[in-house]
Order: sequence, then structure tokens, then C-alpha cells
Amino acid sequence: MAAQLSSAAQPAKVSLTQKNGQWQLLKNGQPYYIKGAGGTVQLDLLVECGGNTIRTWGIDEAQRILDEAHSKGLMVMLGMWMQHERHGFDYDNNLAVQKQIQHFKSVVDRYKDHPALLMWGIGNEVDLFYSNTKVWHSIQAIAKYVHETDSNHPTCTVTAGLDSLEVQHILEKAPDIDIYGVNTYGDIAGVPKNIGRFGWTGPYMITEWGPNGHWESPVTPWNAAIEQSSREKSDVYGERYVKYIKADSQHCIGSYVFLWGQKQEYTLTWYGLFTKDNKQTEAVDMLYELWNRKKPPTPTPTLHSHSLLIYSMEVKAPKMLLGAASDSIRLTAGSLNTATVKPRLLRASQEESDNPRSYHIEWKLLAESDDKKAGGDMENEAAEVSGFVKKAKDFELQFKAPRQPGAYRLFVTIQYKNKVAYANVPFEVLGTKSNTGSSALRFKKYDLQSFDRP
Repeated sequence: MAAQLSSAAQPAKVSLTQKNGQWQLLKNGQPYYIKGAGGTVQLDLLVECGGNTIRTWGIDEAQRILDEAHSKGLMVMLGMWMQHERHGFDYDNNLAVQKQIQHFKSVVDRYKDHPALLMWGIGNEVDLFYSNTKVWHSIQAIAKYVHETDSNHPTCTVTAGLDSLEVQHILEKAPDIDIYGVNTYGDIAGVPKNIGRFGWTGPYMITEWGPNGHWESPVTPWNAAIEQSSREKSDVYGERYVKYIKADSQHCIGSYVFLWGQKQEYTLTWYGLFTKDNKQTEAVDMLYELWNRKKPPTPTPTLHSHSLLIYSMEVKAPKMLLGAASDSIRLTAGSLNTATVKPRLLRASQEESDNPRSYHIEWKLLAESDDKKAGGDMENEAAEVSGFVKKAKDFELQFKAPRQPGAYRLFVTIQYKNKVAYANVPFEVLGTKSNTGSSALRFKKYDLQSFDRP
């Protein structure tokens, strides 16, 4: 136990109970519904929003995280990062397997009495791109050890989405798993509908959830996924929590929203609830409203994808609309173009909402990332393009398309106080005017409603 914790601090007694078919998590005998976030930053804000739990994926800085969480009244689902077959780990290598099991047994011994510990998360998405099902025997070995040595905390394992075969593997090969964890995005509606049908009759959690994944989104002809704006994501967080998490009171004992932080994954903004400089986005206010059942006090900047438009200045008309994020936009290398954006402030006066001086507006041009990976693996950030701004005033930007042909994204962030709305529009730069001709003004319209389908 860390020295800074009181010697009287005792581990929480966490248990599961089922009454009249309804599963419930209990903490020290009292119902405890998980209003959780995946991440370890901005914990004071998480508490302010009504959150009560954080989730880690591994044990890096586990003591510090547990201590800090305890000091703020938060609990922790402590993750054990079981090595993945797709990263080269061989579950036929008995020596390596036993070494990993012994390591995590020592982790159980080290942290099982910490008062902030809620449960053990044994493995995350070990089923992603795998073939060797012996990984479940390793997860079982650790889960069994928890049950033998730690009577205060349940066990959980997490799969990438929900698949009937993985449910059966866990039931048969890892019977000491108490709670099923599902990471799911656009397919979240299928979890409450299918998990019982697939054979899992115990409690479950949604251990990652958020906007549509980049693999689930519509793409441009050059295969760039179209990202939802901060407003569209905020709406999705609200709808999915109400319809597919909170609504299943029989079996779902809570969730961990993703990501309480920021990371580069497909783009700089796709999954993070915060920006790279720690500004909160629209979805944080949505969580505040969901968990506290009241609106946050500060007006929120909001921005739809269709509010960010690009116009060509290279045609006879003063401006020719090329489109928004849902359109296939092609620009001539070095051409002059205009982008306009129309943000607004929720619950603010119309005068304040329409006044550019109420906001701080930032434009950024990035090459399309060439380091896209799967499963949340670490990616390098996309290269930023400099010198593209010709003139920026109020809600309008005049910019020059890059001279290098290729795929790009124009990002805009709208900041009000410490809150940010954002959107980006992908476009392709073609080499010469002769290559583009009038085709630059012909674009394919994508169905924006597809963003709202879980």
C-alpha cells in the first residue's frame, strides 16, 4: 500500500448479485453503476461530470493512478495487458506463457488491497486478428488466481466487438471470468440484442464506446474515411448511451467511454474527448448532461460537418461550392480556395453566438496520415502543411492547395473559453488543371444519416 494512504484504508468489497433476472454490481453492499471513462487524465473534470470510475489497459504507473483516483473518490478497473498474437507473442511457447502468468499473479498480489480497485481487466482485445485460442487458458489462469487470492474484486476480460465464437471460448476456456467486456462503436446496438443469444447470461459492460470507428465510416474515392464533427459525435454519444447502455438494466452494469484523453488514431481528433492541448470537446458536455441529468453551466461551441464548406476561386464565378466533408472534393495543385465555417454557441444569445470575437478559430492543414494501424496501436501524427493560409478573417479562410498531389485534410477548431468544437474535410489535390477540368466540380454526395446508424 502506498505510504500516502491511511493505514486504515481498506479494500472495497465489490461483488455481483442477481435478483429477478437483473444483475447488479455492489460496492461495500451498495449498488454501484459504472459511469466510467477509459483514461487517466483530467480526473477532477471527470468527477465534475458525474463519472465514478476509470479504466486502464495496463499497469504502467498503476500505484500513482490508484492513489490519485482514491484521493478523488474514483474507482479503477485495473487492466492487465496480455500480450497479443498479432504483435508476435506465441501462446504455444510455454515458457513465455508461464512467465506472463506469473507476472500478473504478482500484480494481483501487489494491488489487490488498494481501496480504489474496483475490478481486474484481464486482457484487452486479445481476439483481434488471432488464431491461437490458447490465450484464453492464460486469461483463465489469472482469473482463477484472483478468485483464489482476492475475494473482494471480480474479473473481466474484453473482446473487440461481440462474436458468438468468442463468447463460447470464454465460457468454455475461461470460466472464472465474471464480467464480459465489449469494445464497440458503430455496432453497439447489437450487443444488448445478441449477447444473451450468444450464450452469455452473466453481467456485461461496454468497455469502450464512442463515435463510429474509422473502419465503419463512409470513405472518399481515394479511400479516406469521413470523420464526424464534434457535434455529430456528441449526438452519437448521447443516443448510444441512452438507447444501448442505460436501457439494458437487466445485464449491463455500466460502461467506459472512449477516450478520456487524446491520441493519434486515424486522425488527431477521431476518438479523443479532449484536444491535444487538453481542451474539452462537445462530447464532454454530453457526458456531463447524461451523468448529472442537467446541462453544464458554460455555453458550448458546436459545429456540424456541413457547416465547414470549401469553395473554388479558380472558376469564372466569384465562388463555386465544392462541398463539405461528405463530398468528394478535388482541388488543382496550387489553386486558390476558400473555406467557410458556421459555428454557434449553445444556450447563448444570438448576438454572442454570431460574433466571431466570441471564439478563437484555428485552421490546420495536414497530409492524410500514412501511418494508419489497427486495434489502437500507436501511430505517428500526419505531416502538417505550412504556408497554406492566404487570408483568414472571422469565419472565412482563403488558402492555397498544396503543390504536391495527394490526399489532405483541412481541420478547423472553434474555441470558446476552454471548450472546443471541430470538424475536418478531406480533399484530394490533383496535379494540373488539365487533369481536373470540370471534374473538380463534380462530387459524390454521401448520406449523412449513415453517421447516425449504430
